[in-house]
Amino acid sequence: MIPVSSPGGTGAQGKELLRLFRDLPEEHRRTLLAFARFLAAEDVATPAEIPEPEHIPRPDGESVVRAMKRLSASYHMLDKSKLLNETSALMAQHVMQGRPAREVIDELEAIFDAHYRQMAGRE
Repeated sequence: MIPVSSPGGTGAQGKELLRLFRDLPEEHRRTLLAFARFLAAEDVATPAEIPEPEHIPRPDGESVVRAMKRLSASYHMLDKSKLLNETSALMAQHVMQGRPAREVIDELEAIFDAHYRQMAGRE
């Protein structure tokens, strides 16, 4: 049965679809139902392929700026604008407050990994 209301706010559309469906001859109903099933299966079948990160090893004595470049290259599939707030805050802590580079880089790596996992649906 076709839902007439849903949490997504398609109540009016559902009612219209149900009304139209009821007005169709049986043959057209079967065609519409088959097409709806096709569309529903198409949406779920193949999510976009998300590439794995290219893990580049952290060199000894790496600076925070170089770490940002390395992580940006490793996680090239991420939208860097979504990372900007968190990464710039860490950069400021390092530059302005003297937070050790190793700690900042550890946290940067965790942030990039968390954003990747979220994008890939692994969280």
